[in-house]
Amino acid sequence: MNIAIILSGGIGSRMGKDIPKQYIEVKNRAIISYCLSTFLNNDKIDAVVIGVADEWKDYVSKQIRLFHSCKPIHFTESGETRQNSIYNALNLIKKLGYKEDDIVIIHDAARPLVSNDLINKCLLCCRHADGVMPVIPVKDTIYYSSNAKEIESLLNRNHLWAGQAPEAFVFGKYLKIHDAISREDLAKINGSTEIAYQAGLKIELVEGDVMNFKITTPEDLSNFENIISQQNESI
Repeated sequence: MNIAIILSGGIGSRMGKDIPKQYIEVKNRAIISYCLSTFLNNDKIDAVVIGVADEWKDYVSKQIRLFHSCKPIHFTESGETRQNSIYNALNLIKKLGYKEDDIVIIHDAARPLVSNDLINKCLLCCRHADGVMPVIPVKDTIYYSSNAKEIESLLNRNHLWAGQAPEAFVFGKYLKIHDAISREDLAKINGSTEIAYQAGLKIELVEGDVMNFKITTPEDLSNFENIISQQNESI
């Protein structure tokens, strides 16, 4: 079984809006609805768990009803951090009775342009690895500086990769490493794969998608709006 975890608890402070960025509407649809429709319509996804703040649960439920999906959809509370939200979702999945060798695939609501091809690629590769992360190559020259005032070292961009979501993991193994870490250390985790790598799990990298960008700034939102407008015009 493949269970999608959609993280929708961020507040989007860099966007400068009075609502979280994933609930901003573009062409009469909330941003979260774009990735939700992709996961719900993907025939390899068996169930969806959405991490959402209580005050937005009804709003997200209304968005879901637009898709008329018959797949199981569950809600869990968003946590203090992204990784806490993931842990909440993992615990719910355990209570629902899913098996340890099932796959969880974790995605951000603010990445609306995720493709079925990328989802399927992550799920497929996770059958022979503990986890999978899509990446794209770093194009700019990267310099290291601990004080932001002087260059301390030059990093080889040919060996550098920017991670994306969705990230897929073997459910039982991924839950186990969360159970083993303290609440304080869990709060320090920045990315879904970081905790898996630190625990020694086998993580495979797959080619990501430049269109699968995360909406973080007003410029990102404008870019997404332009893409959706162009898609609608071509229909």
